[in-house]
Amino acid sequence: MVETTFGKGCHLHLIDGSAFIFRAYHALPPLTRKSDGLPIGAVAGFCNMLHRYVEGNTGPDAPTHVAVIFDKGSHTFRNDMYDLYKANREAMPEDLRPQMPLTRRATEAFNIACKELEGFEADDIIATLSCQAREAGGRVTIISSDKDLMQLVGDGVEMLDAMKNRRIDRDGVIEKFGVGPDRVVDVQALAGDSVDNVPGAPGIGIKTAALLINEFGDLETLLDRAGEIKQPKRRQTLIDMRDQIELSKRLVQLDCDTPLDFGLDDLEVRDPDPDTLLSFLAEMEFRTLSRRIADQLGAEAPVIEDKVAPPTDTDAPEAPSFSDATYTCVHDAETLQDWIDQIRERGWVAVDTETTGLNEMIADLVGISLCVEAGRACYIPLIHKAAATDDLFGSDDLAEGQMAPQTVLNLLKPVLEDPAILKIGQNMKYDAKIFARQGIEVAPIDDTMLLSYAMHAGLHNHGMDTLSERYLGHTPIPIKPLLGSGKSAITFDKVPVDKATEYAAEDADITLRLWQTFKPQLHRNQVTTVYETLERPLVPVLAQMEMHGVKIDRDTLSRMSNAFAQKMAGLEAEIHDLAGETFNVGSPKQLGEILFDKMGIEGGKRGKTGAYATGVDVLEDLATEHDLPARVLDWRQLSKLKSTYTDALQTHINPDTGRVHTSYSIAGASTGRLASTDPNLQNIPVRTEEGRRIREAFVAEPGNVLVSLDYSQIELRILAHIANIPALKQAFADGLDIHAMTASEMFDVPLDEMTPDIRRQAKAINFGVIYGISGFGLARNLRIPRSQAQGFIDRYFERFPGIRTYMDDTKAFAKEHGFVQTLFGRKIHTPEINAKGPRASFAYRAAINAPIQGTAADVIRRAMIRMPAAIDGLPARMLLQVHDELLFEVAETAVDDIIARARDIMENAADPAVRLDVKLTVDAGQGANWAQAH
Repeated sequence: MVETTFGKGCHLHLIDGSAFIFRAYHALPPLTRKSDGLPIGAVAGFCNMLHRYVEGNTGPDAPTHVAVIFDKGSHTFRNDMYDLYKANREAMPEDLRPQMPLTRRATEAFNIACKELEGFEADDIIATLSCQAREAGGRVTIISSDKDLMQLVGDGVEMLDAMKNRRIDRDGVIEKFGVGPDRVVDVQALAGDSVDNVPGAPGIGIKTAALLINEFGDLETLLDRAGEIKQPKRRQTLIDMRDQIELSKRLVQLDCDTPLDFGLDDLEVRDPDPDTLLSFLAEMEFRTLSRRIADQLGAEAPVIEDKVAPPTDTDAPEAPSFSDATYTCVHDAETLQDWIDQIRERGWVAVDTETTGLNEMIADLVGISLCVEAGRACYIPLIHKAAATDDLFGSDDLAEGQMAPQTVLNLLKPVLEDPAILKIGQNMKYDAKIFARQGIEVAPIDDTMLLSYAMHAGLHNHGMDTLSERYLGHTPIPIKPLLGSGKSAITFDKVPVDKATEYAAEDADITLRLWQTFKPQLHRNQVTTVYETLERPLVPVLAQMEMHGVKIDRDTLSRMSNAFAQKMAGLEAEIHDLAGETFNVGSPKQLGEILFDKMGIEGGKRGKTGAYATGVDVLEDLATEHDLPARVLDWRQLSKLKSTYTDALQTHINPDTGRVHTSYSIAGASTGRLASTDPNLQNIPVRTEEGRRIREAFVAEPGNVLVSLDYSQIELRILAHIANIPALKQAFADGLDIHAMTASEMFDVPLDEMTPDIRRQAKAINFGVIYGISGFGLARNLRIPRSQAQGFIDRYFERFPGIRTYMDDTKAFAKEHGFVQTLFGRKIHTPEINAKGPRASFAYRAAINAPIQGTAADVIRRAMIRMPAAIDGLPARMLLQVHDELLFEVAETAVDDIIARARDIMENAADPAVRLDVKLTVDAGQGANWAQAH
């Protein structure tokens, strides 16, 4: 046995490395090394924290031994116990990933012991060292605020929250958990941990767990005597969930016997070697810190040369003008390899693809553009056609000077898939799907469209032309003159290579410049977390969903089209009877003449053409008092279903896959809601029987079923939390029918006497108020007189005054700041909030709704981002997102598993960022088609 000198009088400091890194990452703006663009913000913050630590730990209480402890890899022995352990953890930000090994090097440069162990967590190493030091008679200070480490406190072991400069002793642990350190694991086993995905006992939180442990003494006694507990639900939970609770304890219990290959003596405090430390700081280009430490060590500060580099912040040199830019065409492998070498030197590249169309599932890849430095970009043509020799006929021959597409892709694939190289794009989801069809999984990515969206939602759109003109002062080369329009339009492969090079390389150049402009601004706009947790990680999730697509039964759609046509004919006959003559129901002009001239209905207004306005808003208002406009609305609804869905969906079926592949717009709605296009699958009506039937055409492959998971009244739950409405909170907590409860509150109708019509009115009011609906709008929705509708709304505010307070406060905040926020920090700008007239009214309603709808959108985004890891290994695919619903295609044998895992992810998606006062609940269904599953 090796003799140790560590003993009484020794003081061991154990630094939680991961906590230092993430604190450093979020404390500084996204910095990059000027010489090559390598992200170094977290490394800079980490080095400053280590330097302050070394400076601040002198005197009689200074440590004699110290180590920084890191996690090594994500798989530990706990994953072998429970494969879902930490399954909810959000992916590491892509710009932090390449900085992780640099933080280890920084620790070693400061001459501080740097320790990690495969298969074990940093907490286990800390626990083992703490126990060894305590047994040897020494003291231990754990520099962390991690609650899991609180089980170690006591008998010479304390914690230090360096951020708050607060020491955590036994009393601090009791304040946190309600029990002493020796019973922390018992409380955690019961309460579980949504961050680490420790299941615990459903319905039991920290406070209840502490009460139970204090009453029974320890977890084992509690579980053995669970039958004595008086509360039936809690008693049954402890009895039924004993195995799960015992597993949870094993998951949270730190391992004090971790097999370490070093001893306490190896952690003795050592002075840094000036040459080693200053050399590392110079390599990172930390000028200020280098000078400060050199002065303290009495050494000469290293000379850090300014190298040629792209500008990444306001202090960087101005980029060359677009008129001075150099765009080249790559014709051979040697030149392409030179570009690849430059990419590897910098660690990032702006990339763009040119294709034959906008549909990523069928478009051909025509060329690729790359940019590594503002003002210098290239284009790699792949399948451009030779110039036509006859104006009447195009050429099918390839233009000269193009490499074989596969040669180019083989050379680029290692770079595009390299986790250490950042790929920058504008609407990167499109390019990622194009490359995925070529067998290339592009990662990691940054997206200039989403960077702008995170900062500027509500101010403008986020297309490249808009961003370039607004933030770079440059109008990009337009595409229309290159492709033409109408019957003479051509695809991009017909564009001459020289013209294509100028256009495509400029796109990559613009993208890089936008990235250099936007990335440093994230932190200043306080939306780094929004971008890193809600925007960027959603891109690969949506790309995968869109490529999977959803199977459509063409025969079902055809039968529905025929049925709708017959029903429309019946409605036409009814409309003609009501009008007393035949006319073209689809003609707004003829309809207006019937309504306002022949029938003499009041309220008709003529437009500039002299025809009466007969839009939906007009007809909905008239339908509250007249049958004919009501029937026309029904006819129009069927006509829209037929033309937009049952007819059009058939044309969207991909001939190769037999499935429909919608495309989701991440940056469309300012609130964060996704928009579905080509085709739009989010606006299929569900209020009518005909609309719901369209979902019957969405089917599962043989041996599979469709599974739908849908948040139950999520926006009302969020309203109850944000507006702090006790009655709504209690109703949700009690599991009441919220619409029936509202109806009972408003109309003084007992719940057991509730009618469907009264409940329907309350439901319309519940959701209408969220959207700031007026009496006029509610009257349209319910087809009731406006005065009655306004009376409903007035009574609603009387019953729930907190809603009015929330509305007033939100308006005031928007007027003062020019934006509102979701619970997760998403900013929705409100530029029209100080306008006059109708624009102000619309802006008020939008501002009131945005925090609620936006928070709901953020919740389901968080769920979607976590879902792939949660269902990994199951025969299941996530296919569609429709507002508050996720649709999966699942093997029949895995339905129960997918519902359990997906429901857990969705119901806990807000954690740990936001603790909602109202629990989110998810309804699940399954069936051979979407209608059965929903």
